[in-house]
Amino acid sequence: MSVQNLAAIESHASPQHLSRSSPNTDAASLEKELSKRIEGEVRFDSASKAIYAADASNYRQVPIGVVVPRTQQDVIETVAVCRKFQAPVLSRGGGTSLAGQCCNAAVVIDWTKYLNRIVELNVANRFARVEPGTICDDVVHAGKPYDLTYAPDPATHDHCTFGGMLGNNSCGAHAQMNGPAVNNVESLDILLYDGTRMTVGWLTEAEWQSRIQGNGREAEIYAKLKSLRQRYQSLIDARYPKIVRRISGYNLDQLIPDENGRVNIARALIGSEGTCVTILEAKVTLVYNQPERVILVLGYPDVYQAADHLIEILKYKPIALEGIDYRLYENIQKKGGLHSEHLPLLPEGKGWLMVQFGAATQEEAKDTAERLCRELNKQPNPPSMNLLVDKKKQKDLWDVREAGLGATAFVPGERDTWPGWEDSAIAPEKVGGYLRDLRKLYDKYDYNPSLYGHFGQGCIH
Repeated sequence: MSVQNLAAIESHASPQHLSRSSPNTDAASLEKELSKRIEGEVRFDSASKAIYAADASNYRQVPIGVVVPRTQQDVIETVAVCRKFQAPVLSRGGGTSLAGQCCNAAVVIDWTKYLNRIVELNVANRFARVEPGTICDDVVHAGKPYDLTYAPDPATHDHCTFGGMLGNNSCGAHAQMNGPAVNNVESLDILLYDGTRMTVGWLTEAEWQSRIQGNGREAEIYAKLKSLRQRYQSLIDARYPKIVRRISGYNLDQLIPDENGRVNIARALIGSEGTCVTILEAKVTLVYNQPERVILVLGYPDVYQAADHLIEILKYKPIALEGIDYRLYENIQKKGGLHSEHLPLLPEGKGWLMVQFGAATQEEAKDTAERLCRELNKQPNPPSMNLLVDKKKQKDLWDVREAGLGATAFVPGERDTWPGWEDSAIAPEKVGGYLRDLRKLYDKYDYNPSLYGHFGQGCIH
C-alpha cells in the first residue's frame, strides 16, 4: 500500500510525494534504523509478523515488520525512516477489519498499546479529542455521565479503535442517531508520507482561498484539492450515490460546500484507509445519548416483508433499526452458545426488526414504541410484537444481534463460510426488493448466507 495525499490524485503522484513499495526493501537495515530512532517497540521477528499478518477477514499478508510507538514523535520518525527505505506503512488499530484493510506487506504501526488516550472530553461543546489507538467504548463510557456518546458503534465497539473507525468510515447500529464516522469528525491532525504535518477541518471558501495563497507544501495541497473539486464536481454531484450508508471509496463529495458554504477536509479523508494520510489525533463529535431505552421487536413471515416496512417505522425516529433473518436464527441455534438461550425474546415470525427507541426517560421511550404499535395494529396482517422494557432483557436481545458475525461462520454440518459480501448498502426504501434480488443471485450459485444488518440505514451484512 502506498501512502499518498489526496492532491496526488490530481498531480498524478509525483515521485517525491509518493512512496512506491519495493520488494527489495532492506528489512534488516530498516529495523536497525527504526530501533535507533524511536522509543517504542520494533518487532521484526517471525512471531510478531505472523500475528500481524491477519485481521478479522479471510486475507493474510505478512508485513515487513511491526512498530509499536510510544509517542507521536515515534510515529513521525517511523514514517520518516520508511520513506528513506521506500517502505510502505500501514496503521492498525483493533484488527477488526473484514476486507483485509489491516493486512499488508508494509511496516505496520500498532497504535493500541500506548497511543490510546482520550486527550480531551469537552462536555460543553460536545466533542472529544482522541489518539488513534483509543477504543470506541472508552469514549462512550467517558461520556455516559454527561449523557453524551459517540454515535457510530460497530459490533466490535469494545475493542475497535478510532483510527480504524475513521479509516473505514465505520457505522454500527447507533449510527442511526447521527450517521457514519464521516458525520462525526470535526478535525484531524495528520502526517503525510513526505513528512508534512497539517491540521485539517472546517473551512469557508474564503479561508480555503487564503490557505492557497500561502507558501510551501500545505498551500500546494489546498490548491490541488481545489483544482480536483473544480474538475470533477459535476460528476460527483451526478454520480455519487445519494444514500446514507455510502462508505466506500474517497469522500470527494466533502470537498463541495454545504448549505452554509463550508467544507471539511478532515471528512474528505474519512474512509480512505490510510492511503492518504496517517492520523495523529482526531477531534470527534459527541451527541446526546438518549439514556433511557426500550426495544420493540417486530416479527414478520420473512425478512423481505420485514424490510418492506422500514419507512413507516423510520417516521418514529428510532435510534437503532436492525434486521434479523431466519437463517441467522437457525445458525445461532445450531452453534449453541452465542446467547442462543435468548432467542425466545423474538416474537413469532421468520424475519424480525429490532426497533430501539431512546429518550430522557423510559416512559417517553416506551410511549413512542407504543404509538408505533398502535399504528401497526391498524394495518392488515400486522406483525407480531414484543416490547422489551426490562433492561436485562434488552441487553440479552442486543447480545443476540451482536453475535451475528460469529453465528454465520463455521456452522456445524455446513460448508465453511467467511465474511465476503459485507456491508452492501441501498436506500432504506429499497431494501426489501434488494434482498429478494440478492437471494435470487445467491440461489443461482448455491449459496445460502444470512441476510441481516442495519436495515434502518440500508446496510446488509
